[in-house]
Amino acid sequence: MLWSRGDTGRDVRELQARLRQAAWLFHGPTGRYDAPTEKAVRGFQAKRGLPRTGSVDAATWQRLVRMTREPGKWELYLMGGQPADTPDPRCRTGRVLCISKSSRTLRWMIDGRTLMTLPVRFGSRGTPTREGIFRVYWKSRHHVSTLYDSPMPYAMFFSGGQAVHYSADFAARGYAGASHGCVNVRDEAAIARLFGQVRKGDKVVVHW
Repeated sequence: MLWSRGDTGRDVRELQARLRQAAWLFHGPTGRYDAPTEKAVRGFQAKRGLPRTGSVDAATWQRLVRMTREPGKWELYLMGGQPADTPDPRCRTGRVLCISKSSRTLRWMIDGRTLMTLPVRFGSRGTPTREGIFRVYWKSRHHVSTLYDSPMPYAMFFSGGQAVHYSADFAARGYAGASHGCVNVRDEAAIARLFGQVRKGDKVVVHW
């Protein structure tokens, strides 16, 4: 047996990161082999005809490694919860979606006060999320991309086809994926609340 409930450490982080890539775990990594990790391992084993022990043996680990890629530092240590950095000075007045690429967070701010902070994901190198100061010019609750034919629920457009919106892929795969330039939010309940508060014309600041 390699790892089981109660174990801790870097190897458990890697296990959890790989389980996230395979869409069996949706939080962490925490580095603690806890009940959600055990449940995820058991589900993974059952799907692949392995003994449903909830503990990781060599066969389970080898199968998971073949299906996933080696996680980087962000997946191992930061994606479980990255604190928001200091708000950009341009975010300190008015109604602002203050979006930091360095901490991968979105702050919803009114007159310098942070009302909500959410983890976010950005575009790939080929389709980067634009930086600068923008305005929300259109809101679309049930939007579907005409370019990529993909759902963009709770879309708040701020620059051409780029929008802040909920992403089921982000919720399932975390930072293993990327958007086509949009700002992805993985917490559907939270972005539903945000969508209800943000108005057309509110400022959007995307910065490092």
